[in-house]
Amino acid sequence: MASALTLYTGARMPIIGLGTWKSSPGEVTEAIKTAILTGYRHIDGAHIYQNEEEVGAAVHAMIDQGVVKREELFIVSKLWSTFHERSLVRVACEKTLSDLKLDYLDLYLMHLPMGFKPGEEILPLDADGKVIPDNSSFLETWEEMEKLVDAGLVKAIGISNFNRSQIEAILNKPGLKYKPVTNQIECHPYVTQEKLINFCHSKGITVTAYSPLGSPDRPWAKPGDPSLLEDPKIRAIADKYKKTAAQILIRFHIERNVVVIPKSVNPKRIKENFQVFDFKLSKEDMNTIMSFNRNWRIITMDWGVKHKDYPLNAEY
Repeated sequence: MASALTLYTGARMPIIGLGTWKSSPGEVTEAIKTAILTGYRHIDGAHIYQNEEEVGAAVHAMIDQGVVKREELFIVSKLWSTFHERSLVRVACEKTLSDLKLDYLDLYLMHLPMGFKPGEEILPLDADGKVIPDNSSFLETWEEMEKLVDAGLVKAIGISNFNRSQIEAILNKPGLKYKPVTNQIECHPYVTQEKLINFCHSKGITVTAYSPLGSPDRPWAKPGDPSLLEDPKIRAIADKYKKTAAQILIRFHIERNVVVIPKSVNPKRIKENFQVFDFKLSKEDMNTIMSFNRNWRIITMDWGVKHKDYPLNAEY
C-alpha cells in the first residue's frame, strides 16, 4: 500500500498527515517537530485554527536542522469563510503564508462551501445563533482560488465539507481551470461516507478524512456520545491485530485509499498513529468496520443550517 496518493496534478500527497485543529499554540510546535522526526511529511492546518505562526516555526526548525527539506513536506491550509468574497481570497492566502513564513502551500482548501459576513468575527451569528452569510457564491470564490495557483502561491487547490451537488457545480462550471484535488470531510466508522467517497474517486478527486478518531477532545462532547476509541467492537479488532484502536481507525482509511489526518499533541500517540504500514486489515474486518456506520457526525455545523450553501442536508 502506497504511503502517498498521486493527485491529478502529479503531486504526491502523503496518506497520513498530522492534524492541528484544537492544538494550542503552546503545544503545536513540539507536536509538529515530533511528527516530522517520526516521518510525517504532511501537515494539515487552517487559518481558523489560530496556530499557523507556531506551525510555521516548527516547520522552519526542522528545515533549519536539516531534518527535512521544504520540497519534501506537504503543507495544507484552508481559506476561512469570512474571506470568500473575491477581493479577500488572496489576502487570506497571503496572511497564511506570512504566518507560516512560507513561499507557497502544497494545497489550499476552501474550508466550507458557505461564505460568511467578512470582518473580525470568525463566526458572525445573528440573534438566533445562525451564521450571517456574505454575498459570495463558492463558484466565484473558486475562481479566485484558481488565480492563487497561477500566481504560484499554492501548488493545488481543493475543497472541504462539500456535498456531491456542490462538487458537481464546480466540475460543471463554465471556464473551470483547475478541478479540486481533494475533498476533506468528516469520516470514520460512524459516518463512513461511502457514497461521497465513491463519487469523488470516480471524478479523480481524492478524499481526506478529518476527525478519524472521533475528535474525543471536542469541546462540545456530551456524556453518552458514542466513542470510537472506546468502542468494544473496534477494540476487539485492535486486539486481534495487536494494535491500538487508533491504529485500526487510521488503517481503515488507508485501506480505502483515503488520506487521513489524525490530530495529537502527545508524542507517544503521534508516533503510534504513524505505525500503520506494517499490517493490513482483512476484507472481512473492513466490512465489519464499515457496518458500524450510523451517520453520526461530530461536526454538524448547526449554526449553518439556514445558509444557502449548507452542505449537510443532502443525502451525500
